[in-house]
Amino acid sequence: MNKVKKYYLIFLNLIFFILFFFSISYANENWYFLSLKNNFVNLRQGPSFEYPIKLIYNKKYLPVVVIDKSDAWRQTKDFENNYGWIHISQLTKRKSAINKKNKNIVYKKATIYSKPLVILELGRLVLVEKCKAKWCKVKTGNYIGWVVKDSLWGRI
Repeated sequence: MNKVKKYYLIFLNLIFFILFFFSISYANENWYFLSLKNNFVNLRQGPSFEYPIKLIYNKKYLPVVVIDKSDAWRQTKDFENNYGWIHISQLTKRKSAINKKNKNIVYKKATIYSKPLVILELGRLVLVEKCKAKWCKVKTGNYIGWVVKDSLWGRI
């Protein structure tokens, strides 16, 4: 009888693990990117103007991941894992990304054999024009060129 209980507990733990794993992966599939619409955006602790401000963003087009909704509010996560709520009026669908590779090169064409235009530092904000399979055409400062898609975090 003791052996049966042991196998039963192992079976229940396995089922729990599988359900937990799939619920996390399913939740991540509903996440999507937006960007900040203005240079001054409040990140709040809850989905209302009555909740205190956790953080103030000062960078237009900064990409954020939307992980939950509540009426006109979106719970977001940024590149540095800051979580909070932003009113939908402060968000836009404009494609932008953060460079996640130190000394990333922007090329004139979508190949490493083309002319390098500029080197991006880690955390640099870029506006995304369009993307191909492995490359994205981006604008940063006065430069427009191509970077490897895997080196970007954001709406690409």
